[in-house]
Amino acid sequence: MALETYIHNGPLVIGAGLAGLSVALHAAPANVLVLAPVALGKACSSAWAQGGIAAALSSEDSPAEHERDTVAAGAGIVDPLAAKTLTEMGPDVVRALDAMGAPFDHTPDGGFVLNREAAHGRARVARVGGDLAGKAILEAVAAKALAAPHIEIWEPAFALGLITGRQGAVIGAVVEHDGRRVAVYASAVVLASGGLGGLFAVTTNPAALRGEGMAMAALAGAVIADPEFVQFHPTALDFGRDPAPLATEALRGEGATLIDKNGVRFVLEDHPDGELAPRDIVARAVHKAKMSGRGAFLDATKAVGAHFPDEFPTVFASCMDNGVDPRIQPMPVAPAAHYHMGGVATDIFGRTSLKGLYAAGECASTGVHGANRLASNSLLEAAAFGERVGMQLRDLGRVETVEDAVLPALPGRLSDADLRALREAMSRHAGLVRDDAGLKALISLIDGLEMKAPGALALVSARLVAECALQRHESRGSHYRSDYPQTDAKGERTFVRWAEIVKRVNQGETPCLSPDCLTC
Repeated sequence: MALETYIHNGPLVIGAGLAGLSVALHAAPANVLVLAPVALGKACSSAWAQGGIAAALSSEDSPAEHERDTVAAGAGIVDPLAAKTLTEMGPDVVRALDAMGAPFDHTPDGGFVLNREAAHGRARVARVGGDLAGKAILEAVAAKALAAPHIEIWEPAFALGLITGRQGAVIGAVVEHDGRRVAVYASAVVLASGGLGGLFAVTTNPAALRGEGMAMAALAGAVIADPEFVQFHPTALDFGRDPAPLATEALRGEGATLIDKNGVRFVLEDHPDGELAPRDIVARAVHKAKMSGRGAFLDATKAVGAHFPDEFPTVFASCMDNGVDPRIQPMPVAPAAHYHMGGVATDIFGRTSLKGLYAAGECASTGVHGANRLASNSLLEAAAFGERVGMQLRDLGRVETVEDAVLPALPGRLSDADLRALREAMSRHAGLVRDDAGLKALISLIDGLEMKAPGALALVSARLVAECALQRHESRGSHYRSDYPQTDAKGERTFVRWAEIVKRVNQGETPCLSPDCLTC
């Protein structure tokens, strides 16, 4: 396929979820080109988020308290500046989305209806229609973006790799759009491509999201942070669906309980907060109950009961479609890959280690989530840090010469069977419980698949997760090693470049994961 050339004098945004569209809206008056792999608002994680968006919106709450809960949930490796920045922006971000038309639930006096979710000290999760937050918020933002004269949207369009200059700066991307392959040169490139839940056999994310943005950044030479930290939602509905429907955390905030087949609230055996303990603890408790034969069920018959269709319509519809009436029956649940705390390392302005490359949303790693994301901070991060990135891009110059451009090698593509094998191995060996033997078996599988599909972006992302999980000889937050169950006294983040991973693969050497070894 011939490669066309397109010069865009402005930022190129790869991804059209809440983060990408927030970047685009706040970059005005710069002309922004957005790549949307599917129709706006479809098949992106932000559209599927149920619980809501966390912010200190009540008179009893404060950004400082929200910050403390964020840091506590992150298990010792949250970046304090990122947490402070996010939580201080929170109230204004939610109010701006409300003013934009996102139909938040309001109290009679005009305040926000707030739920309490796991590891939050207070009720601070603003909701929409009970469990429609992501969809409704994204619809409002998408409508604003479609009406904005400074935003151009290519749909469907997929980035295949990043174009760099001779000095390593990112100057564009190779894009598939409308049956054509195009080298798009831009004044800056923003990755807002979502997470990697689709790498796992059981996930609540769109199955097409496999960490492509992180992989493209890694191949271009960017620093990657914390790729081993993958959060598993404790209560995916266990109906054998791909992706798995989600039973929002708000149900537990309303008083729903996790029980085994004998009605025992098993999470209390592991943590005094029970169902409202941090997600990693609840998820492992659900996993343990299922593996032991006790079974795991979410019982909302008393907490919600007859009000289920009105209060949680999305969950209710999923249950009824699969023969379970949650008004009178407990719902079978299982942990599922839900959110990636790692990604392309950025500062609080979205700047990566490569000139010209920014990242926002789930594909970025600001350090705000640490080892375990606090519930409902994800939509807030997408909107807040998307806004911050957009504001950096308002006054970009024109595209400079492209004569020295270095085009990326085009990635291989996995067959359906090989992708299925990768997803099953990721769930088995890089899921809730990991160990040395399993991670090495996973890496061996990735080695074999790489021979068949060289440079496949899904394999790059999977290798980053597996290799860094293998090197972290402790259990922390969402990363649990059965052979290293202790948590080190001092928490350290992972920072790594792809060249170090390749060196280890080729020579059997262990990459240095300390920031002291990296020059950004």
